[in-house]
Amino acid sequence: MEYVYAAMLLHSAEKNIDEDAVSAILGAAGVEADNGRVKALVASLDSVDIADAMATAVAAPAAAAPAAAAAAPVEEAGEEEEEEDAGAGFEGLGSLFG
Repeated sequence: MEYVYAAMLLHSAEKNIDEDAVSAILGAAGVEADNGRVKALVASLDSVDIADAMATAVAAPAAAAPAAAAAAPVEEAGEEEEEEDAGAGFEGLGSLFG
């Protein structure tokens, strides 16, 4: 994942995503870069529109969230009481967080 994060950081900074830049970021983060993985990443991103890929990745879960919420089963009263009993020993802990 560090390799992808390095590429995303370069993209965000509007810098060229090349082998030297990715290796420099990984080195600055204390990651020992594998030259083969760096080359593979740069080659695979050569034909990718990163802004479009990121927008698609963000849009897909956001669109799925309302559908998942609608499909969730409605809890019955008996189940709710059981959950309240299960957390009875932690009532004081909840007050710590407001």
